[in-house]
Amino acid sequence: MQRAYAGRMHPRATLAATILGSSLAFVDGSVVNVALPALAADLKVNPADLTWAINAYLLPLGALILLGGALGDHFGRRRFFQIGLFTFTAASLVCAVAPSLAWLLAARALQGLGAALLLPNSLALLGAGFTGEARGRAIGTWAAAGALAGALGPIIGGWIVDTIGWRVIFLLNLPLAAGAAFLAWKYVEERKELQRAAPLDGVGAGLVTAALGLLTWALTRASEGGGGHSASWSAAIAGSALLGAFLWHERKLGDRAIMPFAMFSSSTFVGLTLLTFCLYGSLGGLLVLLPFFLIKIEMWRAIAAAASLLPVTVLIGVGSRFMGRVAARHGARLPLAAGSGLVGIGLALYVRVPTHDAHYWLNIFPPTLLVALGMGACVAPLTTAVMSSVSADHVGLASGFNSAVARIVGLVATALLGFVFARQGSAADFMIGFRAAAWIGAGSAALAAGFALYLIQPHDTKGVP
Repeated sequence: MQRAYAGRMHPRATLAATILGSSLAFVDGSVVNVALPALAADLKVNPADLTWAINAYLLPLGALILLGGALGDHFGRRRFFQIGLFTFTAASLVCAVAPSLAWLLAARALQGLGAALLLPNSLALLGAGFTGEARGRAIGTWAAAGALAGALGPIIGGWIVDTIGWRVIFLLNLPLAAGAAFLAWKYVEERKELQRAAPLDGVGAGLVTAALGLLTWALTRASEGGGGHSASWSAAIAGSALLGAFLWHERKLGDRAIMPFAMFSSSTFVGLTLLTFCLYGSLGGLLVLLPFFLIKIEMWRAIAAAASLLPVTVLIGVGSRFMGRVAARHGARLPLAAGSGLVGIGLALYVRVPTHDAHYWLNIFPPTLLVALGMGACVAPLTTAVMSSVSADHVGLASGFNSAVARIVGLVATALLGFVFARQGSAADFMIGFRAAAWIGAGSAALAAGFALYLIQPHDTKGVP
C-alpha cells in the first residue's frame, strides 16, 4: 500500500469536512420530496413526470457510487471528494435557476454524479484518518450527523418552500459545500490505495447506468397510461439486454469486477441484498408519497408535511448506536427480521388514513412511529451484517454494493409511484393508488423479514463485540 500525504494530520477537520460534504447528498436526497407540488405548479409539470425530479438524482448516484469509490482509491480520495463537491455545487446553482423541467433534470443528474464521487470518498477519508476506537467514534458521529441532516433538511426546506420558494432550497448547498471544500483543501490528507484499490470497471459502470436508465424510463412511461406502450416495452427489452450484458461482463472480470460474483457465494449476503431491496423499496416509496399526499390532498403546508416524517430520521439516528451493539453481540438476523416486520405493519396501517381531514396524532403518527422503530432496528445491524458476511478482501465492495442497492431500489420505487401521481383527477382516485402503494410496501417489508429469517445465517452476522 502506498499513500501520498499533503500537509499535517487534522482529524477533527477531516471529520468536519466529511460531515459537511456528505450532508449535501443526504439533504438533497430528501428535501426535494416536500417541494414536488410547488415545483410541478411552477414548471407546469405533468404529474406522471414528477418522479424524474427524484430519479434523475438517484440514477447516477446508485449506478456510479462504486466507480466513484474506485476512482478515489486509484487517483486520490481527497481529489475526488473535491471534484464531487464542485460538481454538486455547480449543479445546485443550475437547479436553482432552471427555466424548465428539462434543465432541472439535467442538473439533478449532475448532482447525482457529484454525490457518487463525494459520498464514498468522504467515508474513505474518514476511515483513513482515524484508527482503533477513534475510527468507530468518528464513523458513528458521521452517521449521526447524516441522520440529523436528513431530519432537518426537509423541515428547513419545507419552510423555505412555504415562505420563499422551492428554488432557494438548492442554494442551501452553497455554504455547506464552501465549508467542506475549504477544510478539505486546507487540512485533509490526500490518500491513495494503490495495491488493494477497488477495480476501475468503467465498462461495467456504463452498462449498468444505461440499463437502469432505460428500465426506469420504461416504468415511468408505463405509469403515465394512455399510448406509448410500444416505446415502453422497447426500452424495457433494451434495458434488460444491457443488464444481462452487465452481468456477463462482471462474471468475466471475476475479482476485478465492480460487482464480484464471489460475494454472492454467501447465502447471508444474498439474503441481505434481497432484504435491502425490499426494505428500502418500501421506505423510499413512503418518503416520497406521504408528504405529497399531505400537501396535495390534505392541503398541509410543506414544513408540516416534512415534519410528519421526523420520527423516522430521529429514531434511525438514536436507535443505530444501540442496535449496532446488539447486532455485534448477538447477530443481526433477529433484529432485521423484527424491524422489517414492524415496517410492514406500519405501512399496512396507512391504508386506514382517511381521504380528507386526516389527523396527525390519530392517523399519521401511529404508523409512522412503527416504521421508524422498524428502520431504527434495521439500519445499523444491516451495515454490520453486510461487512461480516463476506471475506476481508470484499468488505469495501460489499458495503458499497449494498449502499448502491438501497439507492437503486429507491429509484425503482419512485418510478412506480408514477402510477399514483397520475391518479390526480380526484382525491378518491388518488387514495386508491395511495392505499395500493401502502399494501405493496407492506408486502415488500414482509418479504424482507422472510429473507432475514430464512437466508441470513446467525454465525455470519456477528461483528466484534
